[in-house]
Amino acid sequence: MASALIAAVPAPPTGLCVPPGVYRPQADTGLLAQALVHEGIGPGTDVMDIGTGSGALALLAASRGARVTAVDVSRRAVAAARLNGTRLGLPVRVLHGDFAAVSRGRRFDIVLANPPYVPSPRARLPERGPGRAWEGGEAGREVIDRICARASALLRPGGVLLMVHSVLCGSRTTVDHLRRTGLSAEITMRGVVPWGPVLRSRRAWLEEQGLVGVGEEREGLVIVRAERPGR
Repeated sequence: MASALIAAVPAPPTGLCVPPGVYRPQADTGLLAQALVHEGIGPGTDVMDIGTGSGALALLAASRGARVTAVDVSRRAVAAARLNGTRLGLPVRVLHGDFAAVSRGRRFDIVLANPPYVPSPRARLPERGPGRAWEGGEAGREVIDRICARASALLRPGGVLLMVHSVLCGSRTTVDHLRRTGLSAEITMRGVVPWGPVLRSRRAWLEEQGLVGVGEEREGLVIVRAERPGR
């Protein structure tokens, strides 16, 4: 699949119930939704959605007939995703907990991941609160690297991982990590969006770390697509 440069990311899905404390679908959700549609999912496709939040991507997959398992560490997010599935009449199995634990022994045709990826001055990930949806540790890669290490075990032969994250995290690092596990991996989509409030609030720290230039106000997003060989 050829890489596509997208100057502006379209709006994410709307009309979902997103209570306080649950990650609201944003530009990264919209970009990942585009990538998912390109995979041609349909009835019989087994999909896992890691970090489902409000369930936007899980419900998109379910609306096309896929069998979907969604997971989130936030109990509020799990409740919201279940509620949205009920409201829309779409069957989605939503589980609370760590993705590696709840998926043990299962393999999927497609794994979606919108992990927390914002670099943070705090090395430890938060254990509660809405920040769990975006805080990725000092390099922004705490959860990304766990997904990379586990991806091959989650995929059936021919299965595909679609993961979105910021270029601040090192997109080449993600591709290299996935390839070392035996997957074919590449960046297939890119987007550029204005900074949100979290990045703006830590501008000085990001500049000190050399992660952004002085006065920078736009963030690059990437979709990394990895496929397990065989069918």
